[in-house]
Parts: sequence; C-alpha cells; structure tokens
Amino acid sequence: MQNLFAFIWKNSFYFLFVLLLVLSVVLMARNNYYHRTVMINTTNEITGGILLVASNFSDYMKLKRTNRELAEENAKLISQTKELFLDASTKAIPSPDSNVLIPQYEFIAAKVISNSVNRRNNYIKLDKGRFQGIMPNMAVISPAGIVGHIVEVSNHFSSVMSVLNRNSRISAKHKTSNHVGSLLWDGIDYRFGKLVDLPSHVKIFQGDTIVTSGYSHLYPEGVIIGTVQEAILESGASFYNVTVSFSTDFNRLSYVYVVNNLFYNELDSLQQLQPQNEPLR
Repeated sequence: MQNLFAFIWKNSFYFLFVLLLVLSVVLMARNNYYHRTVMINTTNEITGGILLVASNFSDYMKLKRTNRELAEENAKLISQTKELFLDASTKAIPSPDSNVLIPQYEFIAAKVISNSVNRRNNYIKLDKGRFQGIMPNMAVISPAGIVGHIVEVSNHFSSVMSVLNRNSRISAKHKTSNHVGSLLWDGIDYRFGKLVDLPSHVKIFQGDTIVTSGYSHLYPEGVIIGTVQEAILESGASFYNVTVSFSTDFNRLSYVYVVNNLFYNELDSLQQLQPQNEPLR
C-alpha cells in the first residue's frame, strides 16, 4: 500500500494532467454542439467496433457448436440409410416379421484434434473415446470418403491409423466392373493411393470411381475412395498398377464419422476359423 501511495505521489502531475484533460474535453463537449457531436460519433465508432468484435467472436463460437450439431445429426441420418441395413432373414434366429430390417452400422460423429499427412505412417486423433462408444477396429470416414480405422482408444479420445499409412491395406473395387483389388499408400503424396491386384483384362479408364468392396468387416460397401488418376499395365503383367486420386482431402479434415459394424464380432469370430493372409481393412 505504501508503494502505491508513493507511486501516485511521484506521478501526481501526470494524473492531474489527465484529470484536467478529461474535464476540459467534457466541458467542451457540453458547451459546444460540434464538439459534442464529434465525441458522440467517436464514442459510437469505438463502442460499435468493440461490439462487432464481440459479436463475431460469439458467432464463431456458435458456428463451432452448430458444426458439431450438424455432424451429429448427419451421423444419425446416415445410420438410418436403408442400404446400410441387413435383411432380417440373415439373422441366425428367423424373425417373425421377415420384412423387418436390422441396422448393420451406426455412425458416431467426432472432431479431428490432430492430424498428419507428411510422414510415412500417419495417424489422426479424435475427440471421442471409449465412453462415447469408440472401440478399436472401427472404420472412420468423412463426408467425402474413407479416412482410416481406429487402432487405440482411451476413455475420451481415440487414435486412427490414416489411409496415409504404409501399414494400411483396404479392400477396394473398381465400381464399373466390380473387380476387387487392394488399396495401399506408397508414402509419397497424401493426395494419391495405389490400387494393386486389379486383373489385366478389366477395362479401366481415367476418372473411373474406386469404392470399398465391403469384403472387410470395417467399411460398408460402396464408400467412395477416389477416382482413377492413371492405370498402367506393363508388358506381360497380369495386374494393373493404378494410381487413385483420393476423394478425401486429408490435409483439411475437420469432422469425421466413426463406423460401428454391429455384426463385427460375429463376422470376426467366423473369420478366425479360417486361415488368413494379410488382413484387409
């Protein structure tokens, strides 16, 4: 307190000057219409600017909340899509009503909180975890196409092995012919992947669509992967070397959908009974 009084006393002339300046401006504004108008306009400009900044910040925060709400609503709508349902007749115990549809997939909206595209093995972090129903071996897609699959979860967060990972291998098909191959990433350009094991007799052209085959237990059938950028068939080769332009812009991921295959455990238990090579995701 003593230091405060000492500071005020030391700078008393400055404080007195400021006080007199404020008083003079107030008196001048009260007794002179022109100066009063200028002061009011200036005050309004400053106040308006502050309110505008506050309003823009408030709108930005509301927009973030709105985006999250829209993503969650879209996840609910996607889960209700008829094509993502199995016929009740495929159940082990027949349903009394054979027209009843059983949902095969549910979708959980999540926000990307970290992402990389320039490493050989890229991973993505999401703001949803075990408490929100996220488990390993769930596919992750964006509104534009495939993203990756869940590999690790904590209570509130999860880690995704991106398609941009040398260990990623996805069962994909040429949409026009329905022939199946494997989608890989060569670790070079985040915009492109490689489709291998596509037979040489298939007629494939630039711009053709590549989608998920549905042969794995993670991705629903028909999720878009991208389009054919280039298809090379070397002399005497039995398979194409296809460059695929990803439909997902991995450098701009924001909100994604985690895909829960409700029949995953049942399908996986059957798969464990037969010999397997390298698994397709």
